[in-house]
Amino acid sequence: MTPKLALEFVLLAALWGSSFLFMRHAALAFGPVATAGLRVAVASVVLAPILVASGHWPTLRRHGARILFVGLLNAGIPFGLFAYALLSISTGLTAILNATVPLFGAVVAWLWLGDRPGRWRALGLALGFAGVALLSWDKASFKPGGTGWAVLACLGATVLYAIAASYTKKYLMGIPPLATATGSQFGATLGLLLPTLWTWPAQPVSADAWWAVVAAGVLCTALAYLLYFRLIEAAGPARTLTVTFLIPVFALGYGALLLGEAITPWMVGCGVVIMVGVALASGLLDPARLTLSRQRHPATRP
Repeated sequence: MTPKLALEFVLLAALWGSSFLFMRHAALAFGPVATAGLRVAVASVVLAPILVASGHWPTLRRHGARILFVGLLNAGIPFGLFAYALLSISTGLTAILNATVPLFGAVVAWLWLGDRPGRWRALGLALGFAGVALLSWDKASFKPGGTGWAVLACLGATVLYAIAASYTKKYLMGIPPLATATGSQFGATLGLLLPTLWTWPAQPVSADAWWAVVAAGVLCTALAYLLYFRLIEAAGPARTLTVTFLIPVFALGYGALLLGEAITPWMVGCGVVIMVGVALASGLLDPARLTLSRQRHPATRP
């Protein structure tokens, strides 16, 4: 990866890591549903002219129904669930739970597409879900004031991301990524339009909250999507996927510096367990392949 691509990679992680900070600030004023609706609406406004200029508008029209539907699974509902969770749990914990998407993605691909995981990927799934259980165990209280529902909301969002990934692989392969990304924001905006109006806050919202939701839409959604697909094209999907490991680092840092959130050794340790599981489950870390490579290319000794 060239220095320029590496810089864009870090920028993408920084943008997605900051999304939890912006969404929390906006959700406190707008509520979870309106925050999600505004975020995708802002992203749609930014991405629409880029889509038209790229010449991919006819492609979106041909595949509109499926692309709009996947937008609810991949943006609209998950954004709302994360905004709800951020009202009661830290941005760092939310980001770590968000990093489990590849784990659920592997399970959904196995059950739906028949993509059966091998031995090491299965171990990664077990390790990753064990890390989630350990991280969430003392937080999964459903009593008044507990955060169990917030944790479940995060995990529900990651399951929807995973379903959207398999749906895209099954029905939307070969479609230009910009058409899928923009159309999905359109679909999420349409799907959340009425719920956003129904849950609109009765009191005036501060300028800071408006800036937070605009930043989430422009920087963490529209710009981040453009960077993401550019990196996939230039560096390949496998390398780009490793951004998953860097997002919680930024989210934890933002939360500690700007919100005074505590970073506990237990949270860090469970996060490491989850990341190792994600690396194995997604195939980014494959001990069998590394062993085979060493056998074919043994190291020379002086």
